[in-house]
Amino acid sequence: MAIRCPGCGREYDVTLFQFGRTLHCTCGERVGLQKRLGPELPEADARPRFLVDEMLEHLARWLRVMGYDAAGAGERSARERSAGERTDEALVRRALAERRILVTRDRNLPEEWRLRNVVVVDEDRPWDQLQALVRRLELDPEARAFTRCSRCNEPLDDVSPAQVREAVPPAVLQREERFRRCPACGRVYWEGGHTRRMRERLRSLEGR
Repeated sequence: MAIRCPGCGREYDVTLFQFGRTLHCTCGERVGLQKRLGPELPEADARPRFLVDEMLEHLARWLRVMGYDAAGAGERSARERSAGERTDEALVRRALAERRILVTRDRNLPEEWRLRNVVVVDEDRPWDQLQALVRRLELDPEARAFTRCSRCNEPLDDVSPAQVREAVPPAVLQREERFRRCPACGRVYWEGGHTRRMRERLRSLEGR
């Protein structure tokens, strides 16, 4: 099977276009699959999963605070890191394999890789980026807030005060009754003042 250049008609082997890759023909036209790969963006009431590029680490943390599965591109393996020219391919392959929405600052990526589930973020500040993403995908900022580790992206476990006695200040143990812990890194979370302030910020997104 061959893919034909829309400009000059030159034919290219279809294997050159794996994972939605495109290339420039000698005539200057970009050649690639006509159909974009990957799942459609989810409906408003679905729970999308994200793969966020390294330039958007703060955005990834806020998505996790909101309870969304937001994997960071910076978590790729050492082998992938050493193959610098293949970084985009690694991201694209992972997004396709895990059915994630790829969130990026790279405006060229949707043209170079014909994926359906790519969101390009133009805003510079993390909070503006989050607001734009919430608007575009109709995300619910509070439905499952504080159910994931903002560092590891793992779902948090509910634990008793006795289980976190050694990891929490005594004053917090006396004041709080509900705790959650990350099964990966062991980080403990509770409803302190910082969490309440973050909740207020999330509520402000609902009034967008």
